[in-house]
Amino acid sequence: MLILDLNGNWSMRRWDETDWTEASVPGSVYNDLMNAGKMEDPYYRENDREATKISEHDYVYRKVFSIHSSQMPCDQVLLRFEGLDTLAEILLNGHLLACTNNMHRTYEFDVKDYLRQGENELLVTLRSPLQYIREKYKENPIWSVNGEPGFPYIRKAHHMFGWDWGPNLPDLGIWRGVSIIGFNDARLEDVYVTQHHANGRVGLDVKLGLENWSNSDIYVEVVIRTPDGQVLNKRTQAASPVTHLLFDIENPKLWWPNGFGEQPLYKVQTTVFNGERQLDGSSLRIGLRTISVTQNDDEWGRSFSFCVNGVDIFAMGADYIPEDNIIARMTRDKTARLLKDCVDSNFNCIRVWGGAYFPEDYFYDLCDEYGLLVWQDLLFACAVYDFTDEFRDNVVAETEQNMKRIRHHACLGLWCGNNENEWAWVEWDINQSLKLKADYIKQFEVVLPEVAKRVDPNTFYWRASPSSLGSFDRPNDENFGDMHDWSIWHHRKPFTDFRNRYPRFMSEFGLQAFPGMKTIHTFALPEDLNIFSNVIENHQKHPNGIEPTVYYLSQYFKFPKNFESFPYVSQLIQAEGVRYGVEHWRRNRGRCMGAVYWQLNDSWPVASWASIDYYGRWKALQYAAKRFFAPVLLSVCEEGSSASLHLTNETMNAVTGYVVWRLRRASDSAIAASGEMNVEVEPLSSMKFKELSFEDILCSTAALRSHYLEYEWIENEGVTASGTTLFVKAKEFELPQAHLSVTCEEIDDEIRIKVYSDAFAMFVELDLTEDDAVFSDNYFHLSADQSRTIVLDRSRLSRPLSLAEIKEQLTCRSLSDSY
Repeated sequence: MLILDLNGNWSMRRWDETDWTEASVPGSVYNDLMNAGKMEDPYYRENDREATKISEHDYVYRKVFSIHSSQMPCDQVLLRFEGLDTLAEILLNGHLLACTNNMHRTYEFDVKDYLRQGENELLVTLRSPLQYIREKYKENPIWSVNGEPGFPYIRKAHHMFGWDWGPNLPDLGIWRGVSIIGFNDARLEDVYVTQHHANGRVGLDVKLGLENWSNSDIYVEVVIRTPDGQVLNKRTQAASPVTHLLFDIENPKLWWPNGFGEQPLYKVQTTVFNGERQLDGSSLRIGLRTISVTQNDDEWGRSFSFCVNGVDIFAMGADYIPEDNIIARMTRDKTARLLKDCVDSNFNCIRVWGGAYFPEDYFYDLCDEYGLLVWQDLLFACAVYDFTDEFRDNVVAETEQNMKRIRHHACLGLWCGNNENEWAWVEWDINQSLKLKADYIKQFEVVLPEVAKRVDPNTFYWRASPSSLGSFDRPNDENFGDMHDWSIWHHRKPFTDFRNRYPRFMSEFGLQAFPGMKTIHTFALPEDLNIFSNVIENHQKHPNGIEPTVYYLSQYFKFPKNFESFPYVSQLIQAEGVRYGVEHWRRNRGRCMGAVYWQLNDSWPVASWASIDYYGRWKALQYAAKRFFAPVLLSVCEEGSSASLHLTNETMNAVTGYVVWRLRRASDSAIAASGEMNVEVEPLSSMKFKELSFEDILCSTAALRSHYLEYEWIENEGVTASGTTLFVKAKEFELPQAHLSVTCEEIDDEIRIKVYSDAFAMFVELDLTEDDAVFSDNYFHLSADQSRTIVLDRSRLSRPLSLAEIKEQLTCRSLSDSY
């Protein structure tokens, strides 16, 4: 096979203009205009409102390339586009090859008759997505919950038209690679690996599909390599259009999610030959594992849990959205940093939300390496779709292609038909026709499941998120399937109301928070720093604005003394709210088997549900997640003047240690009562091991407001989990003014920061004024006259810094500094 790479330098212009602008492929119109200085940063202040207008025009991309007869001595020559966004007309040397309409598909065109020796011209005209959907919507209004009306009519990432966390920036361009491919005799079209686990062995069935197989001289060779690169097995076989090669692996090294074991990856290398001549080949990395979804009827309803290698695990993670509205600015390194943050925060799962696009191959490669189970939505979200024959054929091709691309990955846990569409039909009063309602069943409960069964029968298909029993039967019922809970936040329920929910698997819930001041300064001027200014409100895209943030702040905290304190306190609301839910559901392990919060990341700098902001900066929630997703979790459920202590063990080994608890007085942290006990908890289980009643001490409102409970889990002589619980809301608590002191030292290239407080300090925050850092812990509590040593991760600094530079930039505050 011969490949001519057409990526790199192109030129582009607006359809109705004559001047060409330098462009890059892969890339986009927005990216090229910004690089050329012809477009303002859409993330700055309110620039996104003007930037949207760019997408009301058509654009032309042009590539001139040369071909010599020696470059393509092939029977078949194809022009391959791996991603066109979205409404594209393609001309090669004046010949119209096709008009495409799906961002999510790869397209190939036979161009052997149209190429010429010497210079060739390739033109790609991209039509305005905004004009297209507006015309469609005008002809036949169709429902969608977010963004520009009409987006369900176009197979383009929905979030590009705006969401309640993102701007309306429907960029367009050639967003993935372009190449010319030439081949003779046969081409490797498909490799599908099926695993059979039994008796400590794994059998591999490697199924190969060949295109244009023509003669009996063609044969295939498959090599299986161990995780350390050694050849484990090799087989050759005469080829046919479909060929099966079987392998047997003894003593397999199993792949496990993060926290349960290692992530060894085997390599399956396939080569197609005609005699001694190599025609084509591929290389896949696989993990040897079984993954299914357990659904068993029980006393509460029907269970729902990932089962990996026969072990039902509690899924812990967050929902992933695109990392940038301008896709061309996304890189493997940025994604690796984000996913490594997940691992460092004890995630074992990540849900790829259906309102965007299927991520790059490297996303799944990284999830394989890090042990992050992927819940993969298909690309339908919060909308109604007119399931015409043309639309059906389009999305079937889209789904087939991407299932074939992704299905071999060890991390792939399930395919999910859509995000919130079934729920919308039942509870959201969308007022659409019965024909469209029937279309829903046809699309998500007939056609797409059939595609999944045919293309990837080894991976579980789930109808929708949330869903219970299908066919519009109580889709968000907590007793079946998965659940989304937006009663907290959207409906203003208190945090404690999470404790009234017993979902089988919670796949969406959360609260908003502002990013930190360093991020706010990237898009706002000093005169913008008011929570109700146009700029600040623009960087929060939900229709209700920041009113829910202010509401929850009023319910739990005192109002911050200045604007700089507002983002900090908003992050405490977010972290505390999500913690209430996760700790409760982990305490009820078995009944609930997953807590995946909304959302992990941002696509631009914004106040949102993300725990890591657009620049990769951890909010308080990300540090809280590191604690509440810890494999061994010590948690407390307080009520009135009582508290119960719980230990949850999400490991495959019994753990033994001891718990120390202290009821302290707020004013001076004096101990009013204390205790300790040895505790052992079985693998993959949760237990309540102690009921504490403080009726004699906390016998009045004043006493409840002036005491707090501190607790620690000690294992192998070290504190591995700890926490603090109040008996009233933070705004009602008699919090003393804490004065913090900080010292830094460097030991063996490790920066150790010692924080001391002279009074009880809540939510102690460490930060650098200019650079970015990740700390071993943050937003923690300190009792009076106590200190804690925190490690700064040098590898996560935004640039190398000396100890002196870190000392100069280091800041420290706590909640009492915000009032």
